[in-house]
Amino acid sequence: MGFGHTRAVALRGVNGFVVDVEAHVAQGLPGFAISGLGDSAVKQSSDRIKAVAATIEGLPVSQRRVTVNLSPAGERKVGTGFDLGIFVAVAAAMGVVKDAVVADVVHIGEIGLDGTVRAVPGVLPLVRAAALTGVRHVVVPVANAAEARLVRGVRVHPVAEVAELVRRYDALRRGRAVAEVPVPPAPPPAPVVAKDLSEVVGQADAKLALEIAAAGGHHLLLAGPPGAGKTMLAERLPGVLPGLDDEESMEVTAIHSVLGALGSSVGGGQLITRPPFVAPHHGASQAAVVGGGSGHIRPGAITQAHRGVLFLKKATRPYPPVSGRS
Repeated sequence: MGFGHTRAVALRGVNGFVVDVEAHVAQGLPGFAISGLGDSAVKQSSDRIKAVAATIEGLPVSQRRVTVNLSPAGERKVGTGFDLGIFVAVAAAMGVVKDAVVADVVHIGEIGLDGTVRAVPGVLPLVRAAALTGVRHVVVPVANAAEARLVRGVRVHPVAEVAELVRRYDALRRGRAVAEVPVPPAPPPAPVVAKDLSEVVGQADAKLALEIAAAGGHHLLLAGPPGAGKTMLAERLPGVLPGLDDEESMEVTAIHSVLGALGSSVGGGQLITRPPFVAPHHGASQAAVVGGGSGHIRPGAITQAHRGVLFLKKATRPYPPVSGRS
């Protein structure tokens, strides 16, 4: 029994910060306490870890007094992505894995009751934050591996099951070679049909206004009756804008990753290289436009349109009812 530690990453909005996961295991009244300002999902990770640890030799977690701390303890931690880091820290404290092997490795992933490591949203900004702090090895679920490998300067190790991860760490402790888990190829991205101003007949003044706004980064007001082509023109503004560079692509893709829409929108292993176009409904709430949330802060439409176009459409007033004699 003793002390073990490893690393994880938490999100603050769309930016990540590295979290030190510390675990202390001792004799005494059995219990599993997690400190460090975690939400309900973080608190419930103890139940998931105890269920999985019961199937692994040398991890009688339910019979020990376990204390886990997520440092910095004053920062809010949200989500199930800390499961894998907590499990590895506890395993290191119980001597199942070597603490020196896992101390500088970031672990991200949710653990299922069957021992599988499941995907979590926001992996791209999490891995990016780890790379910026000097971390060079990151363990992620297999389903998130393609997304994590978009970040340069860090080696991504996919994992499918916690038992498999324990065997790999035991092999490293013994100085044996470890084979990487194969990652299924990401599906090819769906072809994107770009909308171009050349498709618009007429509207010479409006086209010129779009080009001026795109060249100078200006705001633009389109006024006219319903059906005049305001939405049609606005949808073609991203086609006039230049493509995103590497840093801008990473910023925009990270936002979609936090929303959990990266895999479905661009195949999971592709950066977003074109300026986005976001057009919220005219009846959208303030939270939907600005973003926010009581527990987990989610980007709103304004943030989703980062480096792109945000199209706000004013509701059309209904015509007043016609009354009178016929």
